Amino acid sequence: MIEIEEMNDLLDILIIPDNTRIEENNIMIDGDILIGNYSDIGYGIHARSVIAGERTNIAGSVDADGDVRIDLWSTIGGDVISKMDAYLGESVKIRGKLTVYGDLDIGNDVLIDDGFEAKGWIAIRNPLPVIVYIMLYLSELFRLERSDEVEKFIEELFEDDHVNVSDNSMVLPSRSKINYNSIQASSRGIIGNNCRLVGNLKLSSLSLGANSILFGSVRTKEEAYIGPSSTVHGDIMSKSVVYVDAGAHILGKINASHIKIHEDASVDGSMMAPNGVMIIRDEEEEKKNTKEEEG
Repeated sequence: MIEIEEMNDLLDILIIPDNTRIEENNIMIDGDILIGNYSDIGYGIHARSVIAGERTNIAGSVDADGDVRIDLWSTIGGDVISKMDAYLGESVKIRGKLTVYGDLDIGNDVLIDDGFEAKGWIAIRNPLPVIVYIMLYLSELFRLERSDEVEKFIEELFEDDHVNVSDNSMVLPSRSKINYNSIQASSRGIIGNNCRLVGNLKLSSLSLGANSILFGSVRTKEEAYIGPSSTVHGDIMSKSVVYVDAGAHILGKINASHIKIHEDASVDGSMMAPNGVMIIRDEEEEKKNTKEEEG
């Protein structure tokens, strides 16, 4: 369990949950998405709810089944649709139409090119910044002594070695960039199972789940893990260790300090590692072979 002092590290890990799909013009997410400040998203977004930090740029439309919260000075390149409530900070720009099925809190100097429609109450004020909102939310849970909800919330977002992405929440650190060419953040990245992603991954480290497809290369400073039956349509380059699990397929080459690859994985290109290449075998197979040799 991460200590509460680490709440300031809320957006220090890029998390892409199970079943995320990058399609022609949109990022499709089954759950929520939390986008850090100064991020640049070259797609539209369809999610359960969307929370975007200040000075964030989203090139396409935003379509949420729940709430939408956009911080000050952010720009949305298309329409914004919220099936519930919407919160727009000061000087937000929407290049399309705003449609809100619930209540609308809107700050000063908001520009909406094609007008808006809200079926609930409309309040003209400046909503709280995203990070402040999250901190107050956690503080309120503590005040109400709802420690079980606090623990669940923090574990899902902060768990150090095995971040839980099965809750379908996507988290993008501040200054993240996602477009047709790259998925980039200065943090480590954790990607779930059954994802379909487009772009070259540039992260401090990577954990890619099972049965995922990446149409691009991987570049990390620290270790990179490619999960079972996942496919990378490009090269993998790391200054540390690269792990390739059973059934994974790398269509390019691997260049790393050390490579650990399962015997059932395949690499179309060359493998270069100054500290060696280790072939990993299943434990059951190794035990079987050991018994045969002993017999």
